Amino acid sequence: MKQGLLPSLEDLLFYTIAEGQEKIPVHKFITALKSTGLRTSDPRLKECMDMLRLTLQTTSDGVMLDKELFKKCVQSNIVLLTQAFRRKFVIPDFMSFTSHIDELYESAKKQSGGQVADYIPQLAKFSPDLWGVSLCTVDGQRHSVGDTKVPFCLQSCVKPLKYAVAVNDLGTEYVHRYVGKEPSGLRFNKLFLNEDDKPHNPMVNAGAIVVTSLIKVKHSHLVFCFFLFRFQSERESGDRNFAIGYYLKEKKCFPEGTDMVAILDFYFQLCSIEVTCESASVMAATLANGGFCPITGERVMSPESVRNTLSLMHSCGMYDFSGQFAFHVSFLCNEKIKKLCSIQRMMMFLFDCFQELVSLCNFHNYDNLRHFAKKLDPRREGGDQRVKSVINLLFAAYTGDVSALRRFALSGMDMEQRDYDSRTALHVAAAEGHVEVVKFLLEACKVNPFPKDRWNNTPMDEALHFGHHDVFKILQEFQIQYTPPEDSSDGKENQTVHKNLDGLL
Repeated sequence: MKQGLLPSLEDLLFYTIAEGQEKIPVHKFITALKSTGLRTSDPRLKECMDMLRLTLQTTSDGVMLDKELFKKCVQSNIVLLTQAFRRKFVIPDFMSFTSHIDELYESAKKQSGGQVADYIPQLAKFSPDLWGVSLCTVDGQRHSVGDTKVPFCLQSCVKPLKYAVAVNDLGTEYVHRYVGKEPSGLRFNKLFLNEDDKPHNPMVNAGAIVVTSLIKVKHSHLVFCFFLFRFQSERESGDRNFAIGYYLKEKKCFPEGTDMVAILDFYFQLCSIEVTCESASVMAATLANGGFCPITGERVMSPESVRNTLSLMHSCGMYDFSGQFAFHVSFLCNEKIKKLCSIQRMMMFLFDCFQELVSLCNFHNYDNLRHFAKKLDPRREGGDQRVKSVINLLFAAYTGDVSALRRFALSGMDMEQRDYDSRTALHVAAAEGHVEVVKFLLEACKVNPFPKDRWNNTPMDEALHFGHHDVFKILQEFQIQYTPPEDSSDGKENQTVHKNLDGLL
């Protein structure tokens, strides 16, 4: 009997989702996909989704996918899909994590204090009842709850982004000829410079106005994305920023030849750029991902510009509240980051929400110092995974659950793991007479057919002892052709072919 070829990633993905069925309902595939954090609108899955739509339009059974149709749909994006279903993303148990986010959202939603910003007339028109939270991980896992599709303007949240653009285009040294790197300890709109007559940092208004003057003309297309009425409203109520602009001009803070009034117009336009919670979460994830957009894979900013931006967001991003925020929360933030999540809600609501999240999860920058009390880490699967893995593997072999074994193989599990008595899944399946399990382990997973337990029994011994002659015959046929790996020895676990899937991904 010839050993079967290793199933393709497409095969294993089909078996994982089908759970023993011959066809997969399309809605089941979509539901399983969303549970990983991926969306059907993800640009990285465009080929898969296009092929899925085409397949559904051209097949007689438009809601079911057999194995060949399924493989045809997923093959263009199989690497990303396999990573998702193998739980290799930064948040492995995404559904569990988002349930915590939803609970925090509901808790904050009950609060009704505070008021919307009214220093710009257009901002005062926002409803105080709008509240939404969107998240996007560095792997492009996304989740939204609440009013996350309502457009709003970036305001001061644009400061880190335009600083990153300036450093990306001009370099750190050039940009910091005109702006400092230190927290000011003062309000964001003070007419105050450091001892070198430069703005303290790019996050305060004076620094952001100077940085705006450094941005190249090629980025001026950004002005076409702003809210016209909000820009006009901001300009008309921008007396303080005009005062800062003239103060900066007096102190010769701008590059030579700068048109200060034109720069202020550009500054107001950038503050008025329209986003939603969802699009803003992708912007934030791009910074967290070292300048690569998580959902397109495109490099947006250089590593140098991202490093500088994150450093200044941590030390200066919350203005005169930066120390308190770093102490209690230690998220990388900007004072008006509330607009990325809450649309003009009182800042304290979001601060409380962040505090609750940091109390639950180890998201504070220094939570992972040695000897600290351990919190929930959504970036890892909890519990003793080695023990749980062995138990789950052997139980599936005991019950004859081939579907579970396929899922384990797809997830990269070592299919030759041993329990305390050095028994493998093949030992257990042979003892129980599960022919399909034995075939799957031998043919698909290429496990060692002759591992010895602590009593020197092999799976063949188990099959013979319990009278499972069909299993014994299969193992006997494998014995004829089996050649042990050169570095294998009795009592030593062999690495399975499926563990090498990591190298493919």
